[in-house]
Amino acid sequence: MYPWLDPSGRFSVFKLAVFIALLVPGALLLWPVIAQGGATIPVKDAILQSGDWTIRILLISLLITPLRRITRFSKLVQVRRQIGVGAFCYAIMHLCLYAISQNLDLGRIASEIVLRIYLTIGFVAVLGLAVLAATSTKAAMRKLGAKWGRLHKLVYPIAVLGVVHFFLQSKVDVSEATLMAGLFVALMLYRFAHWRGWALRSASTLIVIALVSGLTTAGIEYAWYALATGIPADRVAAANLEWMWPLRPAWNVLLVSLVMVVIYPFGRDGAGRAIMSNLAGSLRLKPQHSRGG
Repeated sequence: MYPWLDPSGRFSVFKLAVFIALLVPGALLLWPVIAQGGATIPVKDAILQSGDWTIRILLISLLITPLRRITRFSKLVQVRRQIGVGAFCYAIMHLCLYAISQNLDLGRIASEIVLRIYLTIGFVAVLGLAVLAATSTKAAMRKLGAKWGRLHKLVYPIAVLGVVHFFLQSKVDVSEATLMAGLFVALMLYRFAHWRGWALRSASTLIVIALVSGLTTAGIEYAWYALATGIPADRVAAANLEWMWPLRPAWNVLLVSLVMVVIYPFGRDGAGRAIMSNLAGSLRLKPQHSRGG
């Protein structure tokens, strides 16, 4: 019931830290809106930032499973639901801020959602996240049984809708949207590799996933500029072959994916699991027992 308690009901600093980390971005983006009484510019900035954080947190929730498989740190599962619900909360914040920007005119908001395809896509994604959040409880899991797992696989098309919404509202500068798309590809490749029975604790598998993810990201960026803008896509493709700062999305996806190659030995030999388990244990408040006279 409480996000700072572990499954045994004990206070966990690990879970509390994750909970606070989920709250911090929201507090930072809402503060200017509150401080300036809902002024137009802070609201518009907060709309964009809350949308960015929605997809970021959603992808972090999708990272938990492959990261657990690679590191064998099972306690990560304890925060997966918390992070997923956090993504839904940011999506609701995103929608509410948009409503504020429209002066809470429900008729206008509804018409905009129907008439603007990127808003339609985003709204469908929010509805999907609402369904997943509402059925994320243990009671819902027991009631739905085997159907629960199939229902929560909707997170994958929801993430795709979120990325498409990101692209469409970004218009010309799609660097952040491309990065999110590339990271989603990497997360799906980890799942595909596991489904095929390929060892995720194998350096070769992780390196291949990193390379394919980076190349696919470059392809997504090229396709967007070639099909949706008048900007020469060849220049974008050539830029991905150069090491420049800031890094292109393809390079970022490649480097982030290669981090898995660095951490996988911890899961393979058990040393990392021991370190993380000891750390998690030290961050858990243990009950004090009274001593007899």
